[in-house]
Amino acid sequence: MICAQHVAYGYGKKTVLEDITFQLPPGKIIGLVGENGSGKSTLLRLLAGVKTPTKGSVQIDGAIITHQSAENIAYLPDIDEFYPHLTGEEIFTFYASQFGDFSTAKAEEIAAFLEVETDKKMKKMSKGQRGRIKMAATLGRNVSYYLMDEPFSGLDPMVRESLLKGLIKFIEGRDQTILLSTHELHDVEPILDALLLLKDGRIHSFETLENVREEWQQDAVQWMKKQYRKG
Repeated sequence: MICAQHVAYGYGKKTVLEDITFQLPPGKIIGLVGENGSGKSTLLRLLAGVKTPTKGSVQIDGAIITHQSAENIAYLPDIDEFYPHLTGEEIFTFYASQFGDFSTAKAEEIAAFLEVETDKKMKKMSKGQRGRIKMAATLGRNVSYYLMDEPFSGLDPMVRESLLKGLIKFIEGRDQTILLSTHELHDVEPILDALLLLKDGRIHSFETLENVREEWQQDAVQWMKKQYRKG
């Protein structure tokens, strides 16, 4: 289990995150939502061990998360320039050399399912094709935790639908946890188990979709908007 305890992060006089405490339940797909600047990307980097908290701690199965924790966590950053001079095949080969849990066969299967060619250089692909390769490389790893920063950003509805189907098909629901930040909440809602809402660098709410629908009588977008209006 990934656990954050009183985590804060800032630089200079700017505070990005403050007093963040939560646990990621195993075997769930959780949407990390909030306005731009609320700290979503920073939180994902802290959980992935890319950044170190200013205060507090982030742990995975009881051990402090560092950059070496990558062996247990697959992190998909929100960058479009993803190994631009490599082909999809070369990216898979590189991942296989870096991560002992990476399966080239699985990554190729996912790429085929997502209908993307792997013999082109990334810089010659469309954004949608690059998004498919990034997803195949990430899901090609066999880990317990997947952290994804805006994996559907800027992609057309058909590509988003394809990637969502890939997530469902190639994740072991009981054993693997996904935390993904997204602004495409309406499209992603059907696969989510819970929502983690950030506002002004703090956790505002952490609700299951079951509670959102049954107790709040709202869909995810309506719920998020109401939480922001409530302050």
